[in-house]
Amino acid sequence: MTGLERIINQILEEANNSAEEKLAAAKQEAEKIIETAKEEAARAGEEISKRSEIAVSNYKERVKSSNDLTRRTAVLNTKQEVISEIIEKVYQSFCARDGEEYWNTIKEMLNTFALAQDGDIYFSKRDLDRMPMGFESEISKVAEEKGGKLTLSKESRVIDGGFVLAYGGIEENCSFKALFDSKEDDFRDQVQKILFS
Repeated sequence: MTGLERIINQILEEANNSAEEKLAAAKQEAEKIIETAKEEAARAGEEISKRSEIAVSNYKERVKSSNDLTRRTAVLNTKQEVISEIIEKVYQSFCARDGEEYWNTIKEMLNTFALAQDGDIYFSKRDLDRMPMGFESEISKVAEEKGGKLTLSKESRVIDGGFVLAYGGIEENCSFKALFDSKEDDFRDQVQKILFS
């Protein structure tokens, strides 16, 4: 072997050794990268799993809360319907009063709403037609006791029951409907206490 061949062999041998070292180092580096990637993937998987569990749990809570709200709303709506029906039945019963009971109620209302002024009183056509004899003088008597004067108008108003007072062009609706409407919240509270307490 000549000197040149030895030099070439030595260079080749050194190059092979260097290449093997670099290849081994690259393999080692690749294994480290793969191991790190596996660890990061495992951590990410755990994180995703935890987030999924939390999301499922939150979703279940929202569904339960929504169901509870829907149920409570349905119960509340049903209660409100029952209360409204009862108030309407009481109103209809009040309007259905007849005879002496009805006119005594009108007289009590006059005692409450008549003012110490001169005015007119209006009734429904039905009440004008069925007004008992002498009731006009009862109206005058109540008004005088209050320090005023009421004139029965032959003109009717469209009301279910009760009357309308007019003083100086200003009308006060004392119909049963107006009185019930003004007390509706109180009636609702009372029925609520009676039925659902």
